[in-house]
Amino acid sequence: MSAVPMLDLARQYTTVGEECQAAVSEVFQQGRFILGKEVSEFEMQAAAMLGAKHGIATSSGTDALWLALEAAGVKPGDKVVTTPFSFFATASAILRCGARPVFADIDAATFNLSPTEVGYVLERRPEVKAVLPVHLYGQCADFDALNTLKQKHGLTLVEDAAQAFGAMWHGTTAGSLGDAAAFSFYPTKNLSAWGDAGLVTANDDAIADRAKMLHVHGMRVRYYHETVGWNARMDTAQAAVLLIKLRYIAQWNEQRRAVAERYSALFRASGLAVAETVLEHAADLALPWTDPRATHVWHQYVIRCRKRDDLRAHLTANKIGSEIYYPLSLHQQQALNHLDYVEGDFPHSERAAREVLALPIFPELREDEQQRVVETIAQFYKEERL
Repeated sequence: MSAVPMLDLARQYTTVGEECQAAVSEVFQQGRFILGKEVSEFEMQAAAMLGAKHGIATSSGTDALWLALEAAGVKPGDKVVTTPFSFFATASAILRCGARPVFADIDAATFNLSPTEVGYVLERRPEVKAVLPVHLYGQCADFDALNTLKQKHGLTLVEDAAQAFGAMWHGTTAGSLGDAAAFSFYPTKNLSAWGDAGLVTANDDAIADRAKMLHVHGMRVRYYHETVGWNARMDTAQAAVLLIKLRYIAQWNEQRRAVAERYSALFRASGLAVAETVLEHAADLALPWTDPRATHVWHQYVIRCRKRDDLRAHLTANKIGSEIYYPLSLHQQQALNHLDYVEGDFPHSERAAREVLALPIFPELREDEQQRVVETIAQFYKEERL
């Protein structure tokens, strides 16, 4: 029985490997390891693709998040509203600015930060400076409602677009929706480097200028430091790889959409008790939902399911990859105990952490592999009912 991997970058390598190797080899031959021409070229091309005026290439998505927040004006003592259902860097980047994360619950259908819940937080805490929504799993947060809150409360909006390169909201691309945005090119992402790398985007000249200064130790002129920044530069070799992959990302995102659509069709035809968007009492699983205002890029295909941990063990026993993004809400993380949240504060986030399961998805995933994933899940629930 052949394995179905969660992700197989070796298949992508057969498409772009030789091109990437040649590009990296040129960097090595020329000795342009730091801030070579490929970095500025990638910044320009990526920003143009994202509809942003400026791009600042960084050493990681985590550094990009910190830079975007800091450059957008988040200062020590500020409060920043964000989601408790995300990767840890969403909260740690706020803390790195000296600010305090303030959580608001998620929307149960999209898993994204709920603007309604943000509104409730703002009523209680009008001193909030900024909001950091996450475009989780590759679907943009509700920027119609978030922009309304921005105008009403004078907020700064910074996008955590780590999982959303190419995603759109009403035809506007993630990375140009807020005051600034941060992307990750970690190897598992839709657009992936050969290591860690990230990007900050902004349309505001002052924000972009500050981000550029901060990511090279607070310098505009070499050895003259205006402030304490950080070494957050992207290596030239990573930029060379990303320039090659940038040519393919639109095609890869379309292939991911096709994979996602096929999964949903297979599940609906499987005989399983399938719910739409939210797991119902009588359902085996619930399918992911795309807001009609959003263009999803399907970084992950995430179902909600009964007996999630048992199902995952069954998939593993059948050599099928899966992952849980995320098994514990941020407000329940030991490292964030000082924020004084308790279990029950964010029920939608906590429920999602108990139910979500990400299934294999990547552009080269074959239909027969998807069929085996769905058949194995159907087998689990059939046996469970006996």
